[in-house]
Amino acid sequence: MMAEPEVKEAVKKLLFNKWDISEVKVTDPGLVRYVNLSALIIPHSCGKFSRQEFNKANMPIVERLINRLMQTENNTGKKQMTIGIVRDAFEIVNKKTKRNPIEVLVEAIANCGPREETVRLKYGGINVPKSVDTAPLRRVDSAIGFLAEATLKASRKSKKPASAILADELIAASKGDAKCFSVGKKEERERIAKSAR
Repeated sequence: MMAEPEVKEAVKKLLFNKWDISEVKVTDPGLVRYVNLSALIIPHSCGKFSRQEFNKANMPIVERLINRLMQTENNTGKKQMTIGIVRDAFEIVNKKTKRNPIEVLVEAIANCGPREETVRLKYGGINVPKSVDTAPLRRVDSAIGFLAEATLKASRKSKKPASAILADELIAASKGDAKCFSVGKKEERERIAKSAR
């Protein structure tokens, strides 16, 4: 009697043991290369991607958000606390929208990353602003920075927990709501760049 061959199922790595990253697609073609959706159960790579300047594009996007939230005077070095904030925010996003929160995060990054910025050119001792296109990696960096700044500013003014504030900001930014802080900052930068064309 021959034994039947064993069929091994592919083990999926789920973010926080809940969210499947494989079903998330980046719709903005400019950001596909810079939004890394690799599967880590807990987004903590121990500085593996900090060796080279552009290597941060290989870091999982959720970990980049966590690291940016950690770069404030109160949260410096408190990675476990910021991981908890993001985990709770993802739970709230899932309850409110019934969608994968990683997909909401990717849409929020695409909606609040500025496409145009200004640089200063010096002509004969006079500074002249000039409009330039934003590099995709800078777009992602700016978007994550705006989301973190919105969470920090709103959590100082409100008694709501930081996770609820981050969840509200992610949902509003993924819809492209102009009333949310991050999309407002993006539009402000693009308006300044438009006037400097």
